[in-house]
Amino acid sequence: MSFVNLNDIRVSYDGKQNVLEHLNISMEKGELVSLLGPSGCGKTTTLRVIAGLISPNDGSFLLDEEEIIKVPVHKRNFGMVFQSYALFPHLTIAENVAFGLKLRKLKKSEIDEKVNEMLKVCGLEQFGARYPKQLSGGQRQRVALARALVIEPKLLLLDEPLSNLDAKLRVQMRVEIKRLQQQLGITTVFVTHDQEECFSISDKVAVMNNGVIEQYDTPENIYRYPKTKFVANFIGFENFFKIEHVKEKQYQSGEFLFETVYEEAPAEKLVATIRPDDIEIASDETENLVTGQVEVRTFLGKSYQYEVKTALGAFLVNGTDKQIYEKGDKIALKFPKEKLILLEDK
Repeated sequence: MSFVNLNDIRVSYDGKQNVLEHLNISMEKGELVSLLGPSGCGKTTTLRVIAGLISPNDGSFLLDEEEIIKVPVHKRNFGMVFQSYALFPHLTIAENVAFGLKLRKLKKSEIDEKVNEMLKVCGLEQFGARYPKQLSGGQRQRVALARALVIEPKLLLLDEPLSNLDAKLRVQMRVEIKRLQQQLGITTVFVTHDQEECFSISDKVAVMNNGVIEQYDTPENIYRYPKTKFVANFIGFENFFKIEHVKEKQYQSGEFLFETVYEEAPAEKLVATIRPDDIEIASDETENLVTGQVEVRTFLGKSYQYEVKTALGAFLVNGTDKQIYEKGDKIALKFPKEKLILLEDK
């Protein structure tokens, strides 16, 4: 059995509409799992259920094969880091980190030893005597991490911890979080709405929508093989068109026939999708070819993006700067069969 098991969790605040519905998720010990999705999808509610801040209407929560759904927050031994840091401004950095250990009534010598060790692990050994207002945002975030980690938690819960940092610091801190998580081997749940941030540090990702996990898989599999239209759209697929199964590996949309890698149709009603980067502007006749006309050209810095009007609808296509097309140009688009993803149309 996995280290963490959430089974058939249901949460309803008004007794009518479910915020979480039949939510199931399992985690292995030492994994970093991210809950990814737009605002209101249920990811923070899921984290609060795990933390013990919300009691679900139904379901069970097993941690290391022990049912803890009714265990109060203060007895779960979980570390939590909020987006607001939640540091005590009147305490020094060392005192902030020591706070959880003092609540556990450890000896002063033991507290000092653990705090000094954790400050060193988090690169804060020179800041122990300072106060939070004397530190940068990134340093304060590391203090919040140190405070959560020093108690040696069974689970580390991170609720959008990087949202208050600027872009450069966000990148630095996500690397820091992954380094610390791997070094200490702590099972971690990370909540975010940022796809790049999530994919860069996670072992597994749960993509959520309206209280349901639409796909739970590795970042690589979700990026390459989304299971639903919502997941595909959320992670950057922008081109969608309806398609029908003809025979083994062959599908048709309008007058166009497409070769795919799908021997059998994944559903009765299908929609195909492909990333703008994966459509090729073809120079000669080949399979999976769709002709169209350039309607809009956008400069992206290192490349150009085109909106191309075709009989199947408008497609966004990313091209190189080696061949630049103008509005009104007729071009042919190739849809590589290994890049064409088929989804259930719902």
